[in-house]
Amino acid sequence: MPIRNIRLTLAYDGTDYSGWQVQRNAPTVQGAVEDALERMHGHPVRIQGAGRTDAGVHASGQSATSSATSSRFPAPPGPPR
Repeated sequence: MPIRNIRLTLAYDGTDYSGWQVQRNAPTVQGAVEDALERMHGHPVRIQGAGRTDAGVHASGQSATSSATSSRFPAPPGPPR
C-alpha cells in the first residue's frame, strides 16, 4: 500500500493541555492526536504541526501533517470524466 501524506485541520479547546508539542510528563494536543491516530491505524503515528501553541491555548484551523499507509484514508477520486 502506498504511503500518503495526510493534512489534518484541527480545532481544539486547549484548556487541559500543556501546549502542542509532546512532553514526557504532561498531556499535549500533539500527544492526544497521535494517540487517536494510533488507535485508528493500529500502529504508532507521528504528526508534525505547522505551529505550536502554549499551555491552555485554543485553536481553530491549526494544520498538521502525517504519513499514512492505512486503507482508512483511500486516495481521492480522480478528476471527473
